[in-house]
Amino acid sequence: MKFGPALPLAAAAIFLQPLLATGVQAQEAGPALRVELNALQPSQSGCRLTFVATNLLAQDITKAAFEVVLFNKAGMVERLSVFDFQELPASRTRVRQFALAGADCANISRILVNGATACEGTGVDAKACGRIETTTKSDVVFSG
Repeated sequence: MKFGPALPLAAAAIFLQPLLATGVQAQEAGPALRVELNALQPSQSGCRLTFVATNLLAQDITKAAFEVVLFNKAGMVERLSVFDFQELPASRTRVRQFALAGADCANISRILVNGATACEGTGVDAKACGRIETTTKSDVVFSG
């Protein structure tokens, strides 16, 4: 019985398939977004938060919104809000600001991204916006 050169290639493909699948899963499990808390600035009406967001995906996100929790210096939940980051183009960085009426910037100790309320775009997995890498340039703890 003669098998020819295709058999070793087919056998190698069968052997390597689980390893390749694991590599793809690991790649997909990485962050889809990088969001930096860049600044908290007192304003006449309250506190203005500035974020720098980078879409690490190959696809445009046409709508991204997140439920965000602000904690005061005592560690108590001060406010729960949804921040609409709007469009986040693929492999691009955008700056977004949110005004929080009546909030005191000096009393905010921690900001938590509680989860994505919207994550849309052609070819974008709705769960992708849940994979956030958070950083901060302020003294306020920022986590996802």
